[in-house]
Amino acid sequence: MTGHKTAVDWLASVAPDPDACRWEWERNPLGVVLLPAGKAWDVLILPGGLGLPTLDVLIRVLDRPGPVLVDFGDHRAGFFVPPGTAARWLGTGIRTAGPGTWIVVPHPGRATRGVRWLVPPDGSGTLTDPALLELAMHEAAAGPAGGRRGGG
Repeated sequence: MTGHKTAVDWLASVAPDPDACRWEWERNPLGVVLLPAGKAWDVLILPGGLGLPTLDVLIRVLDRPGPVLVDFGDHRAGFFVPPGTAARWLGTGIRTAGPGTWIVVPHPGRATRGVRWLVPPDGSGTLTDPALLELAMHEAAAGPAGGRRGGG
């Protein structure tokens, strides 16, 4: 359970009032809070059809990617990346959350309805490298390796 406590502390550290954030998290029946992006992380939000395969690629090449959220129905996946990424990101169909934006964040230690963690934070501050994320997106968009080799 200490891993969850550490993850809660890491996430809550960006809130205007971390203690109030933790209090709200414990009492909100949905198990979610709004947190500002752009302080400890930015979030790149990919359509689910690209985000989930991209996560599969990242999991094959990394010991542990940074935190990844998914919305209800798996329509969008949010990858936590270093602050400043949103301001520099150019990509069609990719939404960004950086300074001045807020995101819905579920409690990392509880099951929630709606937004949930595919890769929960571990409290260490690990984030996904945006260059590696971009490469993984290209590989995911190209489809499975077996499909590319086909019957030529």
